[in-house]
Amino acid sequence: MEIGISVFPTDRTIGVIELAEQVEQRGFESLWLTEHTHIPVFRDPDSPAGGDIAEHYKRTLDPFVGLTAAAMVTNTLRLGFGILLLVQRDPITTAKAVASLDQVSGGRLMCGVGAGWIPEEIANHGTVARTRFRLMHERVLAMRRLWTDDEAEFHGEFVSFDPVWQWPKPVQHPFPLYIAGNTTNSMERVVEAGEGWFPVGNKWSERARLVQQVAEFRDLCEVRGRDRLPVSVYSPDPAPDPLDELRQAGVDRVVLTISQESREAALRDLDLYQSLL
Repeated sequence: MEIGISVFPTDRTIGVIELAEQVEQRGFESLWLTEHTHIPVFRDPDSPAGGDIAEHYKRTLDPFVGLTAAAMVTNTLRLGFGILLLVQRDPITTAKAVASLDQVSGGRLMCGVGAGWIPEEIANHGTVARTRFRLMHERVLAMRRLWTDDEAEFHGEFVSFDPVWQWPKPVQHPFPLYIAGNTTNSMERVVEAGEGWFPVGNKWSERARLVQQVAEFRDLCEVRGRDRLPVSVYSPDPAPDPLDELRQAGVDRVVLTISQESREAALRDLDLYQSLL
């Protein structure tokens, strides 16, 4: 089981360039950066994002900039979006940027995508929250078409374009696009359109359920005729026993989150997590 590192890159914690170098030197498999374009000041108090929001959500560096910088100072480290909020992005522009970064990095990029959880942030991008999962599914399909077809065309409920040319294509074929979510519907979307599943594992009380879901996902892939698609668990408990349980369940990768408090705290976490390799 591979171990990756994730952070909300901001102007107040360890810099992305230093972090990428440190993560690679310590032997971790990958570095993942999160995305939030902005955080609305006023949010529905009854929504999932209605309470206090940590400062780092408001200060997140653009992940394309961060991962490009990381690619330039590393050689073997894999690089990932964890996650890219695809419902807030134009699929044609995003497909171009992802393919370009895969080229620049020498085929080291992975892209986790999700539908977001802050209704007001989603709405500010012109997306209707209640239809965002269908929208995300179409944008994934459209991007895959752009990555594979010389003359790409797509017509759906939310995304539609006549034949277009778009290069470069990603180095990796198929490109490792992982779909986030912890529901049965999320697993269905992965099997239909993705190349891997990216559930969250940060709730201790739900770990047994996650282990069960991994088995269900494997069965679903077999029934649908998909090859063994990788499972990457985001932010599990960074301790030996929980990680061993996930390893035995067949999880391919865990992505551990490090401190946002300071450069020194981030480096301490890396030292601690290195003992898990």
